[in-house]
Amino acid sequence: MPKNIPPPQTEPEEPVWTYRGYKLRSGEFVTAMVHLFRAEVQRANVWRQRLDTTTNWAVVATGAALSISFSQPNVHHGVIILNTLLITWFLFMEARRYRYYELWSYRIRLMETDFYAAMLVPPFHPSAEWAESLAENLLLPKFPVSLWEAFGRRLRRNYLWIYAILFASWIAKSYLFPEPADSFQDFIGRGAVGPIPGILMLILGIVFHVFLVLVAIGTLGMTQATGEVLPRFGEETTAVPDKDKSKGLRAWFAPRHRRQQLLALVITSKAELVAKRILADLGRGVTAMKGKGMYTGSERTILMCALTVTEAHNLKAAVAAEDPQAFVIVSPAQEILGRGFIPLEEDLNGHP
Repeated sequence: MPKNIPPPQTEPEEPVWTYRGYKLRSGEFVTAMVHLFRAEVQRANVWRQRLDTTTNWAVVATGAALSISFSQPNVHHGVIILNTLLITWFLFMEARRYRYYELWSYRIRLMETDFYAAMLVPPFHPSAEWAESLAENLLLPKFPVSLWEAFGRRLRRNYLWIYAILFASWIAKSYLFPEPADSFQDFIGRGAVGPIPGILMLILGIVFHVFLVLVAIGTLGMTQATGEVLPRFGEETTAVPDKDKSKGLRAWFAPRHRRQQLLALVITSKAELVAKRILADLGRGVTAMKGKGMYTGSERTILMCALTVTEAHNLKAAVAAEDPQAFVIVSPAQEILGRGFIPLEEDLNGHP
């Protein structure tokens, strides 16, 4: 009879990370990321529909105003001016909604490029910068684009054409109705709105539309947002010497501002245990300094640790686990350069 062969023993799956005794394995991690991705896509779709709704309002309002203005010769051209102001308010609303849409799109692109794309090219190694950027955006949400950039982008994509049609319609209404103007002075006179003379209304209209064109052009050079489906890497906007062009590539998800950095001081009587816990849980370096409590006169050790805003809670938990009586000070740092942060050499070379 054949001997019973014991089944091969498989090693337990290594957890992706552990936190306070909870072990998250790779399958659970992927499931959590899938649900987060679906939630962000749904939220981005909702705000994208809101953008389309605002644009539809602008188109319908413009069509109605022009239909009323040209179908009835006695209707004053002020209807077109009022509609222009209404379109401007729609544009402001759409720019504000566009900022929210870009916030959700930013997170979606982060997961697409460095989570799902990394799965297709094994070994699976998500970028540490990606994880930090996504965590920071979840903890401290910030709009990827400014209001001016959102205003200019929506203006270029949709509203410049609406404004151009309204401006041409205002001129046509003033010139053709109720009958064609006999002279340029007659045309200018028809542009009056109440006590405001026609020449002033014409100047205001030209200044307003020139301002819109300047905004559309001036916002072209601003940071492009991720919702425009940009490639994963792009050239740096700053000049890079030929010998350093390999360093000119940077990920679009890298924050244009310096991530909020903190400096933590931990005053404890269990310095060795606390330092080992910080090194193990956070992977951050710790520097010990000697101190003395002037009230009690007892010797104390002061641990100094530089970290980012996403690690502050973990540091407090690590310290509390080893020494609940420790005294912790967390303060913002103006600039932290070196290993684990921005390399000093890159900072000297002018990188943001």
